[in-house]
Amino acid sequence: MQVIPAVDLKGGRAVRLYEGRPEAESVYGDPLEAALRWQEAGARLLHLVDLDRALGTGDNLKALRRMAKTLSVPFQVGGGIRSLEALEEVLALGASRAVVGTVAVKDPGLLERMLSLAGPERLAVALDARGLEVVVSGWQEATPVSALDLLKAWAGMGVRWVIYTDVRRDGTLKGLDLEVVARVREAWPHGLIAGGGIASVEDLLGLSRLGVEGALVGKALYEGRIPLEAVSGKLRAP
Repeated sequence: MQVIPAVDLKGGRAVRLYEGRPEAESVYGDPLEAALRWQEAGARLLHLVDLDRALGTGDNLKALRRMAKTLSVPFQVGGGIRSLEALEEVLALGASRAVVGTVAVKDPGLLERMLSLAGPERLAVALDARGLEVVVSGWQEATPVSALDLLKAWAGMGVRWVIYTDVRRDGTLKGLDLEVVARVREAWPHGLIAGGGIASVEDLLGLSRLGVEGALVGKALYEGRIPLEAVSGKLRAP
């Protein structure tokens, strides 16, 4: 299992939000410096999120372009990709994957066109949820759609990568709800990346035991809870 550092951008800074709430942020300085720190610590893939674009309050494209020109490891980009033009913009940065969320829930037709444009290996779908209650629009809007039904529909459309984030725990360092992740893993037969509250190496080992391909880690890295140098290879549970 691959450990994937997350760098969330808001107002040109690296931040972590508590439970996805924009007013509850911890600031960690320059996002490029953060990304380079994880790169030097051995990260093989980075997860970059434009929170302003996701929330409809602006964008961080200037910072993302600077990061894309500097980084030497692959990176995926998400946040507010809700049109073919936005998708093309992210792919043009050199992202190994673009990550879409709201579109995948609200506009299956557009998701199909995005899959056709990017290909299934360069497009990941974000399943953002409070447990299994799906949320969209920068995690601000709840939906009545079943997470497990969505996974079935996406598999039928040709989606091959899903990123599950438990919004209830994201940025809290409360640890994972492995029971929920296990249900997502059971319902999703393809590539799965999971995060939301990861606080320790034990959380990572729990994901590895479930057969999850990637773990998104944010605050636990910034706060020194997890030594990336020690887990930056492919982590396998005993």
